[in-house]
Amino acid sequence: MPGTVTTLGLVGALRAFPQRLAARAVATRGGRLRRGITRQTQRVVLGRTLLDKASEADIEARIDTLEDAGIRLMSENGFLRWLHLMETPERAAMSRQSLLDQSRLDGATLDRLALFDAFEHDTEPFSFRDLILAKKYAGLIAGGASWSAVARSVHAAGPVASLTALSLHPGGPQKIYASEGERKRELDGQGLLGLEPPDDDSEEYFALAEQAEESQLYAEATVLYGRCLSVDPSDSVAAYNRANCFRALEENDEAGAAYAQAIKIDPSFVEAWFNYAALLKDEGKIAAARRHLDRAIAIDPDYADAVYNLATLEFDAKNFAEARRWWGRYLELDEDSDWARTASRGIAFIDLNTRRSAG
Repeated sequence: MPGTVTTLGLVGALRAFPQRLAARAVATRGGRLRRGITRQTQRVVLGRTLLDKASEADIEARIDTLEDAGIRLMSENGFLRWLHLMETPERAAMSRQSLLDQSRLDGATLDRLALFDAFEHDTEPFSFRDLILAKKYAGLIAGGASWSAVARSVHAAGPVASLTALSLHPGGPQKIYASEGERKRELDGQGLLGLEPPDDDSEEYFALAEQAEESQLYAEATVLYGRCLSVDPSDSVAAYNRANCFRALEENDEAGAAYAQAIKIDPSFVEAWFNYAALLKDEGKIAAARRHLDRAIAIDPDYADAVYNLATLEFDAKNFAEARRWWGRYLELDEDSDWARTASRGIAFIDLNTRRSAG
């Protein structure tokens, strides 16, 4: 049943390790990690490589959308602590409001910096070192640096706590410098992090595949998603996205196989059951489509789109009692939309014909 498994979404690749290793670690805690966002996503981890791949405006828009949807956001370090792979620093007793009052950072900037691990602690309570960092960041931003430049650069010096001993200076919106005597060196998150490259390139392939799909280059996207799966056969989202691209190309056999692959990898992937049902219905395989919609609703009883489509399928098959039952259920989930009005008209039509038949 929904809610029994914690489902985490991943936006932006992790600095710590590849996504498939993170997914295994989440599974050991009885949870599930997927790229991106699905209906079942309860928490979202913001990988720090997002800072290198997206503009500040795009990142802010993503954060706002997720927060508006009521999804809990986690930083990469917060995720590692959730997995018990990183310890929380000690000596923290400062509230978020106290940190704001003393540092003069605004709340949105503080929260964004915390989401990208610019402090020792990813959430309150904060430490005295966090206050020192917050004051430095406030000075940088007042001097013209963007919050994303701060977040991207601070990890270049090693643990962020080490920045408390450095004098930091803005060099425009995208540059941060640290003073070393009379010299300044740039904190460049691209060149000074000293990270080992990941042991596979599935993250890069996935990002390229998403770009191809967004550009409607569906054939290219299927190849790239296929490459992701060859590197990480457990990536259900790559299989699902690949199926959607095949469907856009009207290559239904390949789409069906890819949806089935996504479901085999993750039997609780409700969107895969739903989209496969739509494909099966288009192919005239009504019984199979019904089974897939039934399964989607069993996984997520509040999945209004699946309920509506099942009602429509039953109506088209002249199973009017079932159609009325599912449209009635849909109206419990959606009372005021065009789809709700269509469902109401469908119920009225069935009731009218039932009375005529009875008369």
